[in-house]
Amino acid sequence: MTDQSYQPTIAGLKAFAAIADKRHFGLAAEGLGVSQPSLSQALAALETGLGLRLVERSTRRVFLTSEGEALLSRAAAAIEAVDMFTAAAVGVAQPLSGTLRLGLIPTVAPYVLPSMLRDLAAKLPELAVRVVEDQTSRLLDALRHNSIDAAMIALPADAPGMIEIPMYDEDFVLALPPGHTLAGRSRVDPAALADLPLLLLDEGHCLRDQALEVCRLAGVRPDVGPTRAASLATAVQCVEGGLGVTLIPQTAVHTETARGALAIARFGRPRPGRRIGLVMRATSGREDEYRQLAAMIAGTITGAGLGAVKSA
Repeated sequence: MTDQSYQPTIAGLKAFAAIADKRHFGLAAEGLGVSQPSLSQALAALETGLGLRLVERSTRRVFLTSEGEALLSRAAAAIEAVDMFTAAAVGVAQPLSGTLRLGLIPTVAPYVLPSMLRDLAAKLPELAVRVVEDQTSRLLDALRHNSIDAAMIALPADAPGMIEIPMYDEDFVLALPPGHTLAGRSRVDPAALADLPLLLLDEGHCLRDQALEVCRLAGVRPDVGPTRAASLATAVQCVEGGLGVTLIPQTAVHTETARGALAIARFGRPRPGRRIGLVMRATSGREDEYRQLAAMIAGTITGAGLGAVKSA
């Protein structure tokens, strides 16, 4: 039974949240910069004070109890509140300074990070960006658990408790094997996808769903073969090898065609595409700051000479 007078320590809450995130005591201790015995003691003190078992550990795995699952989001909110208070107290809570843990989906990160990070380093020298690349669903989970601060993903996310800040819109481009009959065309009808072997990314990638949505809106059922790729770069290499065609975002065109072995074609208007935005927790209290950051990043990307990319 929980003692109503008990007050959890921030060390105990951070230990609990880190273990819940890593599902491994050693990795959780490393992430917090403490020893594993100290982490275990902090968790044990929290569980004793609450009168609840939050974490179970066997010889092979670590998992949360039902009580731990129910309390995890509240622990994350408490940690965030304390971190914000501490930052303000030591005078480092200036806009766009300190450490930003930024998530990006795999079909964005490789193509925008070079110019984005250079520009942020020049304009915001007090901001240290930590990059986390992952699929949309896992980035949203990381946001909920306060493992990252914001994420660049395709909108809409339609995630409760999140604020979406549109950044830029980009067209989809048809990637083709060299010498394909559609290579170089600028007004391809999306209905042509019905007669082309379409390569898709693995389940979980939003670009897979977006490609299928393009086909649906065109009223066609694509010829989806057995080949699937875990990354856009792999899908492009399969296209170069003659295994099919695929859709790539405009920001990827320069990088993926640099080797000279990939042909492209563009769709007619209205061109299919996607909107990329910055997603953040509504409870973070940093909306104005992140809107400024989103506008800055969008300006960098739209001004980087990547083609048909425009601010949202």
